[in-house]
Amino acid sequence: MVSNSTQTSDGYVVDDMEMPKWEVSPLTKRRWANFKAKKRGYWSLWIVATMMLISFFAEFIANDKPLILQYEGEYYFPVLFSYPETEFGGVFETEAVYRSQAVKDLIKEGGGWIIMPPIPFSYDTIDLNTEGAVPEAPSARHWLGTDDVARDVTARIIYGFRLSVLFGLSLTLFSAIIGITVGATQGYFGGLVDLIGQRVVEIWAGLPVLFLIIILTSLFEPNPIALLLLLLLFNWMALVSVVRAEFLRTRNFDYVNAAKALGEKDFTIMLKYILPNAMVATLTYLPFLVNGSITTLTSLDFLGFGLPAGYPSLGELLAQGKANIQAPWLGLAGFFTLATMLTLLVFVGEGVRDAFDPRRSAT
Repeated sequence: MVSNSTQTSDGYVVDDMEMPKWEVSPLTKRRWANFKAKKRGYWSLWIVATMMLISFFAEFIANDKPLILQYEGEYYFPVLFSYPETEFGGVFETEAVYRSQAVKDLIKEGGGWIIMPPIPFSYDTIDLNTEGAVPEAPSARHWLGTDDVARDVTARIIYGFRLSVLFGLSLTLFSAIIGITVGATQGYFGGLVDLIGQRVVEIWAGLPVLFLIIILTSLFEPNPIALLLLLLLFNWMALVSVVRAEFLRTRNFDYVNAAKALGEKDFTIMLKYILPNAMVATLTYLPFLVNGSITTLTSLDFLGFGLPAGYPSLGELLAQGKANIQAPWLGLAGFFTLATMLTLLVFVGEGVRDAFDPRRSAT
């Protein structure tokens, strides 16, 4: 009977037979202690997590639909559900425009009231009642001003932050799955599989990625899913070399040979005995891959080859800042948002890297 012990790359042996599944191993405790000792990375993780949590509730923070309203004794939740104007005594069967004075008067006549979000504008709301020419400078009405089509910059930053983070995490996740699979296959089987795989990866990595993406996106108007799949074609190579090297190093260890001798299947050996070692190096790369994914999306949006017009994009905000030098709040808002987000993610990545470094100790 083969042991379930797994030797990690920093010399620790974790035995699944001796430890209940719900217990945290001493190795994990040591890594978490190392991560917490890196104050910059630890607090950056909390800040990023808080910002992400807030952005996930963007509809309740920045929206042109009321959070709740009362009309003729009934309660309505427009932020969650769509109601036609006829529901409030109007004449149109389309969804009510709650920022319209006519709709406000109808609700008031029905003895009702409205509670709006803190920012009464969504990312695509065009303010038709600006006091001056657009882009409008920051004011009590628009905390960070408006862009050149009278959309609230604060609302676009909140929604744009969420879109960027979700896009970056999704691209990193799928890229990691493909990259780990390719690298593990090459490293474990070696020989001709590794030789052919390396040549394919080298040729694919040598392609002018940015120019190819620009050419492909110019042929059609991509949505977020299409753009994600397009970038995934080239982004998966980042982890191949790391995982391949770890599998090449580990595949001839004694416990791997013992598993082979006992008839374990190749897939089981790769997944259960070798992959945990490779994941140590992989996890240290992930925050930086998220950074690269967000930067790629922002760059394409800035150049006009990313998401279609109207999406809450930080890259588009930077492009508007470049096109409207007389409105410095546009460029500054986009720059500081992007710089803060990327800096925090880099700090988290440094903390993860140090946490998995066997030469470091929390003490």
